[in-house]
Amino acid sequence: MKASKYLCFFLFCLFSQILLAQNKLLDSPSRKLQLAEFAIANLYVDKVDEDKMVETAIVSMLEQLDPHSTYSNPEEVRKLNEPLQGNFDGIGIQFNMATDTLFVIQPVSGGPSEKAGILAGDRIIQVNDTLIAGVKMSTEEVMRRLRGKKGTEVNLKIMRRGVDELLSFTVKRDKIPVYSLDASYMVTDKTGYIRINRFAATTGKEFSEALSSLQKQGMKDLILDLQGNGGGYLNAAIDLANQFLDKKELIVYTEGRRNPRSEFRAEGNGRFRKGRLIVLVDEFSASASEIVSGAVQDWDRGMIVGRRTFGKGLVQRPVDLPDGSMIRLTVARYYTPSGRCIQKPYESIEQYNRDLIDRYNRGEMLSADSIHFPDSLKYTTHKLGRTVYGGGGIMPDYFVPIDTTMYTDYYLALRDKGAIMQLNLKLMDRHRTEWLKQYKTFKRFNKEFQITPVMLEELKEIGKSVGAVYKEEEYQTALPLLKTQMKALIARDLWNMSEYFQVINTQNSSMQKALELLQKPGMDFPVRQ
Repeated sequence: MKASKYLCFFLFCLFSQILLAQNKLLDSPSRKLQLAEFAIANLYVDKVDEDKMVETAIVSMLEQLDPHSTYSNPEEVRKLNEPLQGNFDGIGIQFNMATDTLFVIQPVSGGPSEKAGILAGDRIIQVNDTLIAGVKMSTEEVMRRLRGKKGTEVNLKIMRRGVDELLSFTVKRDKIPVYSLDASYMVTDKTGYIRINRFAATTGKEFSEALSSLQKQGMKDLILDLQGNGGGYLNAAIDLANQFLDKKELIVYTEGRRNPRSEFRAEGNGRFRKGRLIVLVDEFSASASEIVSGAVQDWDRGMIVGRRTFGKGLVQRPVDLPDGSMIRLTVARYYTPSGRCIQKPYESIEQYNRDLIDRYNRGEMLSADSIHFPDSLKYTTHKLGRTVYGGGGIMPDYFVPIDTTMYTDYYLALRDKGAIMQLNLKLMDRHRTEWLKQYKTFKRFNKEFQITPVMLEELKEIGKSVGAVYKEEEYQTALPLLKTQMKALIARDLWNMSEYFQVINTQNSSMQKALELLQKPGMDFPVRQ
């Protein structure tokens, strides 16, 4: 035992001498950190978890920097990358966990599940030898069992409406696409709509294909919806902005202490460089969304409609670590073409995370008059010389207050306790085949389908069963929103997300403002003819 202690002490002294020899005076912070870790790992009275200790040290160092410099372990890295890379390996279904049962909303078109014969409305009861129905298994755990390497097989037991016994399926996993474009459709004869939920590796290609399709349908004006889009890849934002700007027009530039100014300019080959453009944003539009909306605004290429964006103007560089973990380190700030840095202040993590709540409490979500920028943050747009501001997000050209009038406590209870989703699954289970026969096209469905009093009574009953206390006045106030949301969910499950947004956007104030601006005669609209 004594020999072991002496050996450990000898190694410690030797290690110290090596460090001293390399760096004559032990004044390098990294040497100090190495020595501290070595001492704790080898001399501390009890055994320590070195991996956990090092991770804690890394996290603590990054917390001293800014809110967006972060550490992710290997599993977190995989989860972060999947939606941005554009695909993952799995069985290819859209599903919902309702009352502890996996309900298949839609199999991915051309995916492994559709090829195996799995249908919308099926319930997956068992995965391989594990029962997943009625056992309160988390959605994450279910996904872990369904996903796996391409080419591997998974055995499923499925309950199908109208079939007495469980059906057995063997599904061979494959690459499943993850789309960043939620919806694309013609709103009017001349106005198209495209909604992007994130900026991923495939966003440029998806947008180009959607744009081409809409232009073939006669689109002259475009509403680009970036509401709730938290960002993603910088290159994807540049690709998208390139669609709207002329050759050599600056899209964004980045600059940092160890990163000299780097400029990104339009190539001039975009397919929507003319025509009226409106970009919808809100307080959750961030990063890449702000690059696109900032470039459009600074070049007077179109109008920004909605509420002030999040205010994230920091560039992160991924630093891959040997065990598959990763540091996302802020290395520069990005600036819009007029020179605006739209990163909001970050005095502390607590203050930064509280910012949106503070905005709401100040009344910013309800009135543009509550937003004040100092003259030092004033900038000028390139074509029309309009005044714009930096220092905390993109301020829209047309402000649209948040509309919470229909979001009563009763509505929120129905939504948050899952009553609306439960009813939707029940309705789809009973009526999917009937409705597809009755409404052969979405156009007919959208025109004729109505949420009936019987459906609403069933919603109230489900609400009661999950603890949503019925209040007549609040129900009546929320009724238009409830009907629209229920109809939108049915449209999604019968068709797809584009149809969902065609219905739900009738209750979106920013969307309605955009349409009003496009239809207003004599509107002073920044546009290139």
